[in-house]
Formats: sequence, structure tokens, C-alpha cells
Amino acid sequence: MSRTPSSKIALVTGGSSGIGKAIADKLTAEGVQVIVADIAAANTEEEGKVYRKCDVSKSEDIDQLYRFVTKNYGQPDILVLNAGQGIREKLTEGDPEKWQKIIHTNLMGPLRCIRAFTPAMLENKEGKVVFISSVSANQPHPYGGIYSATKTALEVIAETLRQESLPHLNVTVISPGIVDTEFFKNEISGDMNIENMGMGAISPAEIAEDVWYALNRKKGTSINKIITRPILQNF
Repeated sequence: MSRTPSSKIALVTGGSSGIGKAIADKLTAEGVQVIVADIAAANTEEEGKVYRKCDVSKSEDIDQLYRFVTKNYGQPDILVLNAGQGIREKLTEGDPEKWQKIIHTNLMGPLRCIRAFTPAMLENKEGKVVFISSVSANQPHPYGGIYSATKTALEVIAETLRQESLPHLNVTVISPGIVDTEFFKNEISGDMNIENMGMGAISPAEIAEDVWYALNRKKGTSINKIITRPILQNF
């Protein structure tokens, strides 16, 4: 499948499930050609979507992804940096090897994607970058230090990119609260779940709507951060 001159193309990392899938589905429904890069994906295609297996924590995977996208579709107009993983471990007892994996996925992954895909956006003087963060950013809490640190750093990176790329890139941070996904089940360590938290959860589709809203502001306007959480959530 090749790109037509009028089409928009979006790259969504971690787009096979949860929030990422909801975003990919929304963009596809709105007529955007979506490339999903996910560690769990097979190299397949369906209407409006192309799936590529990619571990964003590995530089060689990002290099291969870049070559595939640019060769077959050209440069993305939209970059959605969603891939990430949770962890709950006490700093004095946890496993630094696991911490490193989280840091490489949650922080180095987005950085590698930025380095690969945004230079062409700057050359074209247009592009949109969306970071999927978390309300855990800037919220130290027991057993959550590593995850919170990666999301805090991610938001610093997002603001730095915004300042460094003015006025050409539109940069948005989406910070969800508790979302009804497999996030807690897929944490590298931890035993938290939505039911135990007792504050409800929002649907991934609500976050996808936030992304679409931010992407479609009138020219000259930038939505830089959106926080969406269940009304009962107290952090």
C-alpha cells in the first residue's frame, strides 16, 4: 500500500491494545492511514492500518521501523508515542534490571522515535507529536517511583521538544488517569488492579477522543496538555 498525495499518515507506538489501539482505531475511522508499531504485533495489514512488530526499547527496531515507514509511506504527519509499561517496586527492594527495562521502554523508546521521525517534520515545517503520559507524572508515591519518574521525564522531554521545534511542531501531552485496559495486568511487577483501587475507570476511547481533539485545533492554536480521569480519582 502506498501513500496518496492527499492522505495523512500516523505512526502509533504500542497500538495493538489498550489506549494505543483506541487511538489507532479513531485515526483510521477519521481517514488517517495508521502504522501501528508494537512489540506484540505481527507484520500484517488491514483496511487503513499496517502493523509492524517493533520493540521501541531497541535502537535496531526503531531503525528498521524508520526504513519501512519512509520507504513505503514517506514521512509521518502524526507521531503518537504511546508504548509503555508499568512497574510497582519499592526502591530499597526492587530489581534494577527491571527498572532499566522500564526506562528503556517508557523513556528511551519515545526519544529514539523523536530522533528518527521529527527531523523530517521540521524540514517540512509541520508535524504533530502526541505523548501518552500519566497522572503519575510528578506524583511520587510508594512503589511507584520508577514508573512516575519515567512519565515525569517524558513530560519534560515533551516540553523541551515543543520549545526546540517552535513554531513548526504541535506537541501535546495526554495524561490519563485510571483507564479500563490491561495495564495493571501487564505491569512488569505489581499486584494492583482497577477493582482494588475503587475509583472507577474511563474507557480507552475517551483518551482517543482527547487525542483527536488536540490534533484538530485550528492553525495557530496548540493544545499542550490534557488530563482526563474518572471523576472519583483523587490523584
